[in-house]
Amino acid sequence: MTEQMKTDAPLARQSIGSISPYVPGKSKAEGGEKVYKLSSNETPVGPSPAAIEAFRAMADTLELYPDGSSADLRAAIAKAHDLAADRIICGAGSDELLSLLAYTYLNPGDEGIYCEHGFLVYRIAILAAGGVPVIAPETGETANVDAILEAVTERTRMVFLANPNNPTGTYLPAHEVRRLHTALPKNVLLVLDAAYAEYVRNDDYESGLELASTAGNVVMTRTFSKIYGLASLRLGWMYGPEAVIDAVNRVRGPFNVTGPAIAAGVAAMGDQDHLKRAVAHNEEWLKKVTDGLEALGLRVTPSVGNFVLMHFPDGDDARSAAAADAYLAKRGYVLRQVGGYGFPNALRMSIGTAEANKGVLAALADFMDSPA
Repeated sequence: MTEQMKTDAPLARQSIGSISPYVPGKSKAEGGEKVYKLSSNETPVGPSPAAIEAFRAMADTLELYPDGSSADLRAAIAKAHDLAADRIICGAGSDELLSLLAYTYLNPGDEGIYCEHGFLVYRIAILAAGGVPVIAPETGETANVDAILEAVTERTRMVFLANPNNPTGTYLPAHEVRRLHTALPKNVLLVLDAAYAEYVRNDDYESGLELASTAGNVVMTRTFSKIYGLASLRLGWMYGPEAVIDAVNRVRGPFNVTGPAIAAGVAAMGDQDHLKRAVAHNEEWLKKVTDGLEALGLRVTPSVGNFVLMHFPDGDDARSAAAADAYLAKRGYVLRQVGGYGFPNALRMSIGTAEANKGVLAALADFMDSPA
């Protein structure tokens, strides 16, 4: 009798035991009259009023299955970005699409590469598919193309690159992403995760749509959870070569996107004025928050997203990230600890409302000045 037959319960695939469950940002604080959640990079501007109205309009038809192909949403995305609708696939957040890609393209033992401080879902997706995660070191808290290429072996089948990256907020310019793609073997799928693309104002940045439109081994994923303010609905999309879209469509569930999410997504995509307001708010406060933190003596990783990564002094337990997190939580400010991303002495702060941003800066000023 084999070892598995002796057990009294089914055994999960061996790689599953290596997965550390994803831990989202905290939603609650232990103190403060009002709680400011700045732990999950949610937009302080909220969703478009048109998206809210579209969501509410679905209340009378909840007994009906949604369109399994998300045709209206794909058409809206295609119109907004001048894309081919049949090369778009929608999912329950871009997280689902990242996992579907791993399930579709990784055989047991195949390798998937991601960067040192990359999104934790990449590792989870690779392991869940039975693959082997390979970490490429970063330089200056930024993805390093040469390090990624050095990690490529004959077993490599996927490379995940968040651009911009979470939780650092750093990015690779377009010429570096193209250099990476050119040097990768044609049988390696380059996955460009552009969840924060709408926030980037730098001229040398590209979201990946251009490469995904022309290359046979590149896809780009996007989300409605960030700047569009639809995080609760879990909605994302991907653009890529017809062959990749066809393969992933064979794996995804038949109704993986809900009707209310589709309706809200169509409305959100059509309200570009609301998106512009969100961009303007972030552009103003990203600089103000960064300057304010640096004025307190904290190092801030240069960010192009809607969040900042602040680093606390090493060797000072009274001024550590953990101590700051506890201090802020008592005053109602919820930030994100990022030890799981390789930053045990840093906190990530989402850009919030003017009130929230000012409050965190004031509280941190008191924290840094308080007696040890």
